[in-house]
Amino acid sequence: MAPEDIDSDLGKYWNTIGSRRLRTQLSQSTIEETPNPTERTVSGESSLDSLTPSEESISDFEDTDQKDPESNTVMGPNLQDTPKRKAGTEESLSNSQNAPKRKATEEPPSFPVSSKKMKMSETELTENLKKANAEHPANINIIPFPEKSFRLTIFEPAVIEEREGEIDFRVVNNDDTNESTIILSGLKGIFQKQLPKMPKEYIARLVYDRNHLSMALVKKATLEVLGGITYRPFDDHEFAEIVFCAISSDQQVKGYGAHLMNHLKDYVKASSKVMHFLTYADNYAIGYFKKQGFTKEITLPKPLWMGYIKDYEGGTIMHCEMVPRVRYLESNRMIVKQKEVVNAKILAFSKSDEVHAPPKQWKNGAFPIDPMSIPAIRASGWTPAMDELARQPRHGPNYAQLSRLLSSLQNHQKAWPFKAPVNGNEVADYYSVITNPMDFETMERKLDQDSYEKPEDFVADATLVFSNCKKYNNDSTPYAKCANKVEKYMWSLIKEIPEWSYLLDN
Repeated sequence: MAPEDIDSDLGKYWNTIGSRRLRTQLSQSTIEETPNPTERTVSGESSLDSLTPSEESISDFEDTDQKDPESNTVMGPNLQDTPKRKAGTEESLSNSQNAPKRKATEEPPSFPVSSKKMKMSETELTENLKKANAEHPANINIIPFPEKSFRLTIFEPAVIEEREGEIDFRVVNNDDTNESTIILSGLKGIFQKQLPKMPKEYIARLVYDRNHLSMALVKKATLEVLGGITYRPFDDHEFAEIVFCAISSDQQVKGYGAHLMNHLKDYVKASSKVMHFLTYADNYAIGYFKKQGFTKEITLPKPLWMGYIKDYEGGTIMHCEMVPRVRYLESNRMIVKQKEVVNAKILAFSKSDEVHAPPKQWKNGAFPIDPMSIPAIRASGWTPAMDELARQPRHGPNYAQLSRLLSSLQNHQKAWPFKAPVNGNEVADYYSVITNPMDFETMERKLDQDSYEKPEDFVADATLVFSNCKKYNNDSTPYAKCANKVEKYMWSLIKEIPEWSYLLDN
């Protein structure tokens, strides 16, 4: 949805809802007219706190990422330098004290008043809205979207700290400068701590490799590294491989990870030909990457990336294609605007705010009511049979324990050969040797379909996974060794469940 369409729909929403409330509010106050017709004060407060989209949103959408050539730093949008008021505002406001006053009903204002001014009950609000609608049926001005008030609701701690100058995002590589060395050393320490299964020497080699770049989140005053992303761009193939991505454990749940990824996307688009990201994610990172727009479906042609990135055992390759016209640092702002438009359209038809009187039978105390006697419930199509169906458990009694067991097996370090079905194109004779194949992905699908009535049915399929592997591969191969280790791990987990002790005898 284009910004102009959003503002148009929002104008209609404030036209039908906001302006009526404003008339009720402003009928008891006066508006001071200043020499500048776009600057007014309501009860002594400046209405310029709610800037119109034409003044602020255009500047917000300009590409304001700045890069310091000396420090190779991405400064992000220069929010502190964004003008909050037009030139001459203070003078206009001071002169407004002597300006002639007139009633608010003569001309409704073009700016919305802060919602803090409205302190009335729902009954009073309803009556006042009806009265305002009757008095002014046609003379209604369009009220623009309240940019400032909605922004305060979407700022994550990371965004606020960046605006206040507490944190900064730096793009660094091994260029032998003191600052880059300090930041890269901090990144190396965080990656080694947050990725314990990755060899420390391997992390250090890639972080300091001159072919790799890193975007670091640092404390501006001390250069303390809070997190970062190390990646390698392949400009000729228009993609980059994200090698490491981590935030310090004591700095999480602040929105740093999402804000860091948005900075990286905007920087890479602006500074190179890269329009795609590829990365290998472990089971704990898949959720994060999905939220950042990554998917398991790789749409980038294989010849462009196959053989250029390292293949990690136990990882899931994920792909993200960036949209050229999207500024990712502003994506939350656009999403909130779109939600406002949708909510405005819903509000036009919704009756959820209607208050109904209680049933008359309740005057004499508690009284049972047939749900089907309520018109709204009857109109919804609800039946008592549907209620009984909703109360039934969605899965069998063993589903929770079997799901935990399967998840533990999938997350085992040596379970990577068994996570998905064997590709017959890569292993041509596999299905001629193995006539009854099985893997963890198939087991997960069967578990969701409640195909395992008893725990022994689940264990039989799991055992089949390991026996197939050892049947096709020699005992000395890494695949057979993985099968032995994961199978041993499975029985150790079953041993911890007392009610499944009979399985150990089999």
